[in-house]
Amino acid sequence: MSTPEELKQQARDHLWMHFSRQQALADGTAPLIVRGEGHRIWDSEGRRYFDGISGLFTVNLGHGRRRLGEAAAAQAGTLGYFPIWGYLHPNAVELADRLADEAPGDLNRVFFTTGGGEAVETAFKLAKQYFKLVGRPLKHKVISRAIAYHGTPQGALAITGIPGYKAPFEPLVPGSVRVANTNWYRRDEAGFAWDGRGDEAEAFGRWAADRIEQAILFEGPETVAAVFIEPVQNGGGCFVPPPGYLRRVREICDAHEVLLVADETITGFGRIGETFASTRYGLTPDIITCAKGMTSGYAPLGAAIVSDRLHEPFASGTATFLHGFTFGGHPLSTAVALEALRIYDEEGLNGRVRELSPVFRATLERLHDLPIVGDVRGDGYFFGIELVKDKASRETFDDAESERLLRGFLSKALWDAGLYCRSDDRGDPVVQVAPPLTCGPDEFDEIEGILRAVLTEAWSRL
Repeated sequence: MSTPEELKQQARDHLWMHFSRQQALADGTAPLIVRGEGHRIWDSEGRRYFDGISGLFTVNLGHGRRRLGEAAAAQAGTLGYFPIWGYLHPNAVELADRLADEAPGDLNRVFFTTGGGEAVETAFKLAKQYFKLVGRPLKHKVISRAIAYHGTPQGALAITGIPGYKAPFEPLVPGSVRVANTNWYRRDEAGFAWDGRGDEAEAFGRWAADRIEQAILFEGPETVAAVFIEPVQNGGGCFVPPPGYLRRVREICDAHEVLLVADETITGFGRIGETFASTRYGLTPDIITCAKGMTSGYAPLGAAIVSDRLHEPFASGTATFLHGFTFGGHPLSTAVALEALRIYDEEGLNGRVRELSPVFRATLERLHDLPIVGDVRGDGYFFGIELVKDKASRETFDDAESERLLRGFLSKALWDAGLYCRSDDRGDPVVQVAPPLTCGPDEFDEIEGILRAVLTEAWSRL
């Protein structure tokens, strides 16, 4: 087996890291992670870190779950691989049945993928073909929200609302339209009073939802196929839906015969306290896209869960959805997912998140006494802490300051202090925390303590 030094050299020679500046390989600053147990990870130097974002909002059950590895090994000894391209295997069937049972409404058809971006791509293509099959071929455009991230395939990237992620690959799939997100902290930019609460929050939600209807009408309802939203938006830092917002979006989509897709790549599988956050917020979409926590990251797997109505044109005759993935619904991945779902049930993790989310929020809100902390927002075990230059005016950092603060100091300082979390400036600068669902008050205090120390130092460096 290669030594850590040999592995780092091999990485410098051959590995291309994802969404990363490759200079970190040349500098030797990219950590080599060798072990995980519970909510901790260890690097090749023996240093221990708190996994504050569950790998990548993924390891909901924590590290070192031997049952999940054993489930994969047992399946490999029986049937290591077979596609679901015109054939069946038991795990794919059983998992589809379980997911359909957990999904709201008539979302009873499960199309497996290898991850969340592929699930979004699937939903995009399905929406366009569905409307062709029912005699509405002009309906091909999609609407999504500003700063929302939906994946890297060409279609999913077109839906993504982060201009900097799209620019290197343009032109992308045409017909994607952006609308306002639900950033309550920046509501004054939409004309809402900063100190308003209660009815004003519902009015803000109505305003944000009506931006979707406005876009549909501008584009022409006969051309719009779908609206894509995350129940809690990740990009920009955990934007929760205002009161009445999702209900109004559902009404708008129904009024204009537009499909509503809930991208639950992050919010699914306990992150917000239900198998699907749509259930938590009383939403019945037409499609749910999901991945990450389905296997707790122990194997790659995603899915688009589709309503019976959308499946109906494909249910008989010769109509075929000419789309799929070699490893979609893989026997090992589906075996791991089935075992992961058993653990969610056995340990009552959805209920645990619902019970402890207010405690987690209250712990993080203690950071409000720091001058650099402008907002703490989120739900479940999924929170963002927005950083500002001035609390009173909510002035944010410019690009150079954000570069210096987030990449030049904060990310490394948090890591050196023993906390792996996410410093994100796709919108305004935020620090995101989303620990494994097995964490509790003691771990919340530990996270808050590290954040407090590092953010205090960050402020002193401005």
